[in-house]
Amino acid sequence: MDTGETLAMIVHGPDPFDCGDVGRLLASLGDVRIIVAGVMGRTAAEESGLPCEYCGVPPSQVLAHIDGPAFLLNRGKTPESGRVFGGIVAGRLGRGLVHIECTPGTVFCWNDGDNALAACLASVLGYTVEEGRAEPPDSGSVREVRGCVPGEPVFVNGVVIGRATTGTVVLRERYGAVEAVSGLLVKPHGLEKLARSGPVSLAHAWCKSGQIRQRPPTGGKRVQGEGRVIVLDHCGHRFYDLLAPDTCGVLAIGDDTTAVAGHIAGHLGIPVLGITDGDRDGVVNGAFPKSSVVLAVTTGRDDEVGLDIAGTVPDGKTDWDKWIAGALRMVEGRAEIVLDQRRQS
Repeated sequence: MDTGETLAMIVHGPDPFDCGDVGRLLASLGDVRIIVAGVMGRTAAEESGLPCEYCGVPPSQVLAHIDGPAFLLNRGKTPESGRVFGGIVAGRLGRGLVHIECTPGTVFCWNDGDNALAACLASVLGYTVEEGRAEPPDSGSVREVRGCVPGEPVFVNGVVIGRATTGTVVLRERYGAVEAVSGLLVKPHGLEKLARSGPVSLAHAWCKSGQIRQRPPTGGKRVQGEGRVIVLDHCGHRFYDLLAPDTCGVLAIGDDTTAVAGHIAGHLGIPVLGITDGDRDGVVNGAFPKSSVVLAVTTGRDDEVGLDIAGTVPDGKTDWDKWIAGALRMVEGRAEIVLDQRRQS
């Protein structure tokens, strides 16, 4: 397709890569600039081998800085959740948006977006075109997370705050803290973790439900045993922000953080020491890489044990195997090993 300018494809999440949507579009459209928004999408993109750029900010922020032709590509877990997501992005963007939603096979043209581009993409994919209107996000204190499946985890800014009990979870912001109004079986510890990160604006928070990625990672070759250890304290979504070329291991504090870190680290071949309190949110599927250990805290909470171990992380380089052995000795009697991949080293 010849638009006169390089067309930008903003890909949200891992599923468009895992399901082959990106590859199919690339084969049909030719010269396309692929920009990946989000964390787990980057993992899937790297495994796909396709040429991509990476930007760890929401899709609306990526789109806001693109002047030429562009479209959003997403594959929601349900047609409703995909449509809702596109409307949120379009509302935040504040201008026209072309949005391919693969689950229902629809190209949405939000807020008088580029109709010619929408028609062309629909023709290539065999999808239908649907016009849509999206309003700017409500600055009020209530936020709905729609398109949920009962039983799946619900996230706010990367922290699991509970499990959905209905198709719509209603949250409320009070004095910078998040409360559940309806549709959520609350995980009190999750709300505590979220509160520790500072005041939350629900109007601008990253809220989602469901698994972060369905497919297990492609195991990477283990990185060097000596280097720096990075600490992820209930912030698995910041993995790539903190990653450095000399990273030799990751200390992940928290159940959902351990699960996310284990998935990404498995792709990269970086071992993980995960500190959990046994909630087993199961937000990703996949194996931890070699030399990884996961602990379940038996006395106290993952926060306390994790921060004690974080205090032993050197400022400079260290040997991962020696450091993790010392960390395990330090918390003996306070935690038990539930996964030990050191024998696979």
